[in-house]
Amino acid sequence: MNFSSEENIFSVSEINRHLKNVIETNIPDLFVEGEIANFTRHFSGHIYLSLKDENATLRCVFFKTWNSYLDFSPKNGDKVICTGKLTVYEKSGNYQMNITRMYPTGMGDLQIRFEELKRRLQEDGLFDQAHKKVLPRYPETIGVITSATGAAIEDIRNVISRRWGCEIRLYPALVQGNGAPKSLIGGIEYFTRNPVDVIVIGRGGGSQEDLFVFNDEMLARTIYDCPVPIISAVGHEIDFTICDFVADLRAPTPSAAAELAVPDRNEVLGFVSSHARHIEMQLQNHLNRLHRTVETLQYNIERNSPYARLQAHQQQLDEATYRLLQTIRLIDRKKLQTERIQQRFFSAVSSLTADYCKDCRYRLKTAGRKLSDTTERILERKQNHLATQSALLEDLSPKVVIKRGYSITRKAGQIIRSAKHAQKNDKLEVELHDGSLNCTVDDVILR
Repeated sequence: MNFSSEENIFSVSEINRHLKNVIETNIPDLFVEGEIANFTRHFSGHIYLSLKDENATLRCVFFKTWNSYLDFSPKNGDKVICTGKLTVYEKSGNYQMNITRMYPTGMGDLQIRFEELKRRLQEDGLFDQAHKKVLPRYPETIGVITSATGAAIEDIRNVISRRWGCEIRLYPALVQGNGAPKSLIGGIEYFTRNPVDVIVIGRGGGSQEDLFVFNDEMLARTIYDCPVPIISAVGHEIDFTICDFVADLRAPTPSAAAELAVPDRNEVLGFVSSHARHIEMQLQNHLNRLHRTVETLQYNIERNSPYARLQAHQQQLDEATYRLLQTIRLIDRKKLQTERIQQRFFSAVSSLTADYCKDCRYRLKTAGRKLSDTTERILERKQNHLATQSALLEDLSPKVVIKRGYSITRKAGQIIRSAKHAQKNDKLEVELHDGSLNCTVDDVILR
């Protein structure tokens, strides 16, 4: 042997690595059926097992990342179908299968394909609730993708006409057979170009093979990318398809999809009527509160206005004037009584002696002076009170108020006290202390 050339010498690691690359590169993912043996669940969560038949054994590893999706509990002796990839464990040089999914034997090919597609799309996020679109509460147009001759479209029409009565646009599509997925995709693309409020896609019940067209991957991704909310209504309540998982809402039947797509008009009318009564009651209460506020403000304005105060002082002046006139009349009566007394006195004086007459004249003169002084004091006091009241009345006169910068506004000769009493383009007269202005209202601003 010639060992001079090191190019022909390989390490064990290189051989195992080369075999690993050859196997992983040239052998695609496989489905393998066999019986579980040497089943061990490691504390790390990984599962180590062998698949065997009558003639051979295949070592397998089912890592925790993948076995967490198991919906059954495998054990030694179970017959299963596994999908995964062949590889080489370089340390020992043994080849093995890295399992990604495991199904109990007896599951049909369609179910396995369904589970594989469901897993892949779920990992891609097509089923995430965050991507689900919200259906409009009051749709006006419903797009239906189903067979034109099936019972589904009639059920949908009957339910919608009974509950809501909006427009239904049918896209006649194939719902079974090889061309069905493409036809269903065409319906979604049509309603994407010609938008509706909601799309219902589906068909009535059927066998697993009949419904399998709704497990198409391209159809699922088209539903996911559609900007219009989609309700999936495939088969009966117990049937599930990929469309059900990726659609924005799943309905157990086409009739149920119609009920989910539109509201009940009686419920809506009841809701609207109830809220209308509530709003009307709130509005009436608000108007009542505003009315009471306006009345209170109007009362305060009228009570505290210069005109109200002027009227009060005018009444006081009238009362003072009346009392003064009464006093004057009383004085006049006293004067008349005095004159009568003087006449009677002078009549009686003639019979008296000269001294007695002199004394009487003196007392009469003194009494006359006292009466005159009293009368003058009373007149002076009343005149002073009258002057005070007149000065107070003059201070409260509108003319004086106007001189301080205020004005009186009249409309058609009537004083207006609120902006509500004027309208745009009204002709107003504004009285100032030294004249008046004729104005036109440009705008009314209420506070």
